[in-house]
This record gives sequence, C-alpha cells and structure tokens, in this order.
Amino acid sequence: MPPLPAAPLIDVIIPAYNEEQSIGHVLAEIPAGLVREVLVVDNNSRDQTGVVARAAGATVLRENRPGYGHACLAGMAHCFARPAAEQPAIIVFLDGDYSDYPAEMPRLLAPILRGEADMVIGSRALGERESGAMLPQQIFGNWLATTLMRGFYGVRYTDLGPFRAIRTEALKQIGMEDKTYGWTVEMQLKAAKLKLRTQEVPVRYRRRIGVSKVSGTVKGTLGAGYKILWTIFKYL
Repeated sequence: MPPLPAAPLIDVIIPAYNEEQSIGHVLAEIPAGLVREVLVVDNNSRDQTGVVARAAGATVLRENRPGYGHACLAGMAHCFARPAAEQPAIIVFLDGDYSDYPAEMPRLLAPILRGEADMVIGSRALGERESGAMLPQQIFGNWLATTLMRGFYGVRYTDLGPFRAIRTEALKQIGMEDKTYGWTVEMQLKAAKLKLRTQEVPVRYRRRIGVSKVSGTVKGTLGAGYKILWTIFKYL
C-alpha cells in the first residue's frame, strides 16, 4: 500500500439516528484543525439531528434507508465521489450518541500516520468505561464475537468498537457491504482475511445520551447478535 502524503486529508463519518440531543456535543469535541470534513449521515431521523449538525458546521447527508451500514456506506460514497486528488487519505468512523470521546481521535490516527497500521480500532475493553456505559449483553456479545474471530480467522481483537480510523485505500480494498448491524465485524474480519495491518488502542467510553437503538431494546439486541454471528460465519 502506498505511503501517506506528508499532510494527509482526514474526513470523519458519523452515522446518526435521532441524535439531536447529542450530536452537537460530539461535533464540538472533535479536535480543531485535525480533519478536513465531518460528515453527519442523518439516517432517517425523526428529530432535528440534521439541523443541529449543520448548525454546528458539519456536512449533513440524508440516508432514508434505516441501518447503521446504510449510513456509513452513504458517507463513504460521498468521500469516494470526490476527484482522486481530493479524496481523504484516512477516514474516521465515530458514533453520534456522545458515548465515544472525539478528543481521543489523535490516538487512533497516530499508528496510521506513523505508517504502522492500515486500520486502528478504539477498544473500549482496553480503555476506561463509565459504569453502565456498556450493558451486559454488549460485553458478552463483544467477547463472543472476538473469541470466534480469533478461532476462525486467527486475529486477536478485544472489541467491535465503532470508533475507528482506516486508510481509505484499505477501506476500498475491504469492499464493505453490510447495511445494518454487521458493519463493524465485517470490516474487522475482512481486514484479517486481507492481512491488513490492524491495531487496537484503548479509548474511554461513557453512557450515551438517550436510549440505544440496539442494546436498549430486546429486538435490537437479538437482531444485532444474530447479524454479527451470521457475518462471522458468512466469510469463512
């Protein structure tokens, strides 16, 4: 994979569904001058997520098809539609619920900027978690998924955390397809199959603003668990 430019362009993609109470906080904590463009993908929100994000300086895209993966793919399509010289060298994915710490973005970028990694996962398992930030089903699901990935794909992850940075060329090579809950695990296991250089760094994690659309409901929990396991076995 070719070396990064001396001053690589960095863009951020934030999928957001009904996050009007949190998205402004997220955008305010992204380190100033670090990234070129912050894309908030309004994933069919029924509130003022898009309005708040635009007022805070983000580029807002509307993706009416529900699903975390749909939103991420829409953000990627925007980045890839630029002329080749204007495409970002690195893309950061970040949740819009204020559970991640955007100020820790330089920590994720550092191994890539040093030429040591193609993808960096922010690991909540290795970092500090606020009490109650991850529900028991999330902790168990992460453990099960990463254990299966180690056994089947020979890669050691500790988390499927959504806060991650990846070289754009690596992201294109992966060829993301998932439209819903399997997004993070698909990226990680395909990276393993392609033998991309992947690292994890510890990140802090706090209770989100509002109720989780996934772990906060029985339907979401079961749906996410099924899709993650299905994705792991799909690419064997």
